[in-house]
Amino acid sequence: MRAHLARVDAVLVQAVIAAALSFAHLHDVASAAGQDGWKAWAYPVSVDLLLVAAWRRLRSGDAKAAGWCWFLIALAASLGANVATAGLLDLGHVPAWLRILVAGWPAVAFLGGTLLVHSPPTTHDETSDAVSQEAPEDIEDQEDAPEPAPEPPTPPAVESAPTPVPAPLPVAVPAALVEHARKVAAEHHARTGKAIDTPTLRARLGVPPPMADAIAAQL
Repeated sequence: MRAHLARVDAVLVQAVIAAALSFAHLHDVASAAGQDGWKAWAYPVSVDLLLVAAWRRLRSGDAKAAGWCWFLIALAASLGANVATAGLLDLGHVPAWLRILVAGWPAVAFLGGTLLVHSPPTTHDETSDAVSQEAPEDIEDQEDAPEPAPEPPTPPAVESAPTPVPAPLPVAVPAALVEHARKVAAEHHARTGKAIDTPTLRARLGVPPPMADAIAAQL
């Protein structure tokens, strides 16, 4: 137990020291870039809060791509300030590009924090896990349903007799039309050597099918 507490205390002390140094470096860079007074102290807070928001998004498992993106941006800002204050940058003559980055950081941090905090979480996996965990319990609690009663046998269908088709009514054909049809049939036989069929006769006379059938029956 004491060893565990000692290990935890060492980690906390190391975290406090690292946070304090990074906080001071960010303040120095912001102050050198023209952000004096309380504004210089607000920059380290903004960077650290963006790191914490991105880390929480990575731990939650939702939208990890966005979490990694903003985590790397905040880490680059913190690490860049630590390296810049190590003597590689003349804090008395800060270049213009660094002033632009420091001046534009609040808008970037606000955008990143808003996207990380207010984006809707994915609840599909949680819902499916809850359903899969509750389903076996619900099945065990349910009592066996009674078997349905057997359905009565269906009586055989009585086949109805087919309805007789009424015979077509006789069609009255004028005698003159019959004589004309005989001439047409004779002319067709003399020309083709074959007896004229009913469709050809109907086409030549221009009569409806029932009348054509009646004329063909009289030829």
